[in-house]
This record gives sequence, C-alpha cells and structure tokens, in this order.
Amino acid sequence: MRNPLLAVWALIAPLLLATQVNAAQPVDWQLGFQPGVTDIMREINWFNNYTLWFIVPITLLVLALLVIVIVRFRAGANPTPSKTSHNTTIEVIWTAGPVIILLCLAIPSFQLLNAQYSPPEEPQLTIKATGYQWYWGYEYQVEEEVSFDSIMLAETDRAEYGKENVSEYPRLLAVDNEVVVPVGMTVRLLVTAGDVIHSFAMPAFGVKMDAIPGRLNETWFKADKEGLYYGQCSELCGKDHAYMPIGVRVVSVEQYGTWLAAAADDVEAANAQLMASLEEADKTVELAANEAKKIKE
Repeated sequence: MRNPLLAVWALIAPLLLATQVNAAQPVDWQLGFQPGVTDIMREINWFNNYTLWFIVPITLLVLALLVIVIVRFRAGANPTPSKTSHNTTIEVIWTAGPVIILLCLAIPSFQLLNAQYSPPEEPQLTIKATGYQWYWGYEYQVEEEVSFDSIMLAETDRAEYGKENVSEYPRLLAVDNEVVVPVGMTVRLLVTAGDVIHSFAMPAFGVKMDAIPGRLNETWFKADKEGLYYGQCSELCGKDHAYMPIGVRVVSVEQYGTWLAAAADDVEAANAQLMASLEEADKTVELAANEAKKIKE
C-alpha cells in the first residue's frame, strides 16, 4: 500500500461506521418489512418469504384453471356439458394436496409462535408499557424507579428537544421521550392499558402485543443493532389513534447505564445527555470516514 496508515484505517473505519445510529422507519413505496434487528423479526421475514413459495404457485394454478374452464367449457365450445359427478383421482388430489400444504405451513408457523413467547434466556430488564388515549407510559422495573410518558413530538417542539432532523425524527413518528434499552440484552415487555384497548407494535423487533385494560400481557425482544426504531399503536382506540407512536432507542450497555442513572432524577435531562453523546460519536465516525477516504485518495 502507498501509505501504511491506510491498512489501519481500512480496519478501523468499518468498525466505527457500524456504530452509527440507524433509524428504522417506514419509507416511501416500501413493499416489504422493515429491516429486522431481532432474531424473531428475521424468522418472521423468513416465514413470509417461505409462504410465498406456496401462495404464488397456488394462485397461478387457480388462475390457470379458471382460464381453462372459461375458454374450454364455455357454452359455445362445449354445447353438451359433461354430467360427471365423481372422480376418485381428482378427489384424492384435492384432499391430500391441501393437507400436505397446510402441514408444511403449520409446522414452521407453530415453531415461530412458540419462539415469540419463549425468550432464549431469563430477561435482564423488565419494562411496563401502558397505553392511554393517546400516548404511552413506561415504567422501568429497576432498583431506582424510572417512569415517564412518551407523547408524539409536536412540530413546534422540535428545537426544544433538539430533534430538527426530520429524517431521523420523522413527522408523526418521533416522540418526546424514547424508550432506551441496551443492545444485546433480553428485555421483558409487560403491556397493558389504562382506558381502552391499544396495541404495542414495533415492526423492526417483530413485536405486536395488545394492551388491554385490567390485563397484563407479556412479550420480549432482544435487539442486536444500535439505533432508533419506530412503531405505532395498532388497535383502533379513538380519534387520535394515528397519533400515538412508539420510539425505542437501542444503545450500548455503557450508554444505557449512564442514561439510567441520570433518568432516575430527570428523564428529559438524561435523554438530552444521551443524544449529545450519540451526536458526538457520529461526528467522530464521520471524521474517521473522511480521513480514511483522504488516505485512499
């Protein structure tokens, strides 16, 4: 290489770039799921693709049969219709075929369903999410109580919360206080509601759990990539149903520990401190990437 530092930067830059904040959210003309950051969501995505291998051929077969029937057995081409009332071969095929197909779908489906309710290890963090009309309340089940409300970010409050970047904090999805969790940690989520039925849905995590008044439902997730992820209430709950988004920020274990200690006294100050540290890290990554680019050139 022309410069020995290039080899060093070539190794360091990808690692630094991997720490950049990723914001998972709906995008224009999106046809598929959001990128999964949990094993469950990746299994859901696999099962979705798997079922297409059955759905597409079945759809094409039914379409072909309809075309054949319409063309071949229309009154003009078949003036004397058949009076056949029984065909053993056809009946065996249309009975055995669907049974085999359903078995092929049922087995991985039940395996996935079981995985969604069976965390691989004892959860290390428990968070209670309560749906209200029309916002979410969160309680961390930790030694020093941490609780806060999460409300959709108003456009007029962007400057106050330091969230002017619309690409990272999109309209109708950004919230004033995100849920903060550590990367790579199994999180137990207890979901309930304080008034009517809501639903906690986080597409990138593969999580969707109804929030029902008087009932405590349980789910879990383990995010393996740092970033900011968005979801929404997915149960019609009144006139502002469309305006109660969910924001979850996944950070390193060290950043989470610092945030949790500060949040015990002041959640908003802890959030501001966390955002400042993340922005500083992003600047460091950008400088490192630019320097690596200059060395290559």
